[in-house]
Amino acid sequence: MLLRACIGRRRLPDSNARYRDRSFWDSRYREEAGASAEWFGDLGCFRQQLEAELGPGDRILVLGCGNSALSYDLFQLGYPDITSIDYSTVCIADMRARYAHCPGLRWAVMDAQALAFANGSFDVVLEKGTLDAMMVAETDPWHVSPEAAALLDQVLKEVSRVLRPGGRFVSITFAQPHFRKRHYAQPAYCWSLRHATYGAGFQYFLYVMHKGEALSPADLALGRTLYAQPSPPAPTRFLQASDSEDYLCAIEL
Repeated sequence: MLLRACIGRRRLPDSNARYRDRSFWDSRYREEAGASAEWFGDLGCFRQQLEAELGPGDRILVLGCGNSALSYDLFQLGYPDITSIDYSTVCIADMRARYAHCPGLRWAVMDAQALAFANGSFDVVLEKGTLDAMMVAETDPWHVSPEAAALLDQVLKEVSRVLRPGGRFVSITFAQPHFRKRHYAQPAYCWSLRHATYGAGFQYFLYVMHKGEALSPADLALGRTLYAQPSPPAPTRFLQASDSEDYLCAIEL
């Protein structure tokens, strides 16, 4: 597992659905107090792709920051205006204390489904693994449950709302394009969509959405399949990278 600090073997839940349970995360963050953990690699793994989307002075929002060092690493690179949110009060208290010496880093307890920011507040919204954690109960990537689709839709609507025109949403995930792009390729969000990959051996995906740009015809068509899905054969399962937790092996969204 890729960790900024060694925290030993992470406590795993008794079922994947527990990854959506706030009390599970509160308990985990208490156990990992002072440590940093990274899913899908640290900033060095995708810095080139990410910095291509960032500008000096950008107002950056990080969704579901957890105890990742990503916000601090960006601050150290010269991005001084970063707001990081998580719905775990334990997590935010720890991160606020840990980085109290960095005045440009702000921390808030908040649910990504109901962002307490005005329209157009940010130039960049960034998430790494947060949407994946919201999909833990899904086992069939071709037939996403209405509940999961609605959850992602609400978060993505909020992301679009708080982005300024011309702003960028960057989503870092293990989810393959033929499964994840259709969630992002909805006209209501008013953004374009592209993706890049990173990683040696096992690839991760970095999706970039530019607010105010149009979706391509191909992406529009793909987006429509979210609500009119065919019945293809069961997907091939792939081995996950060494930093994977159990739920990463169970779904391919």
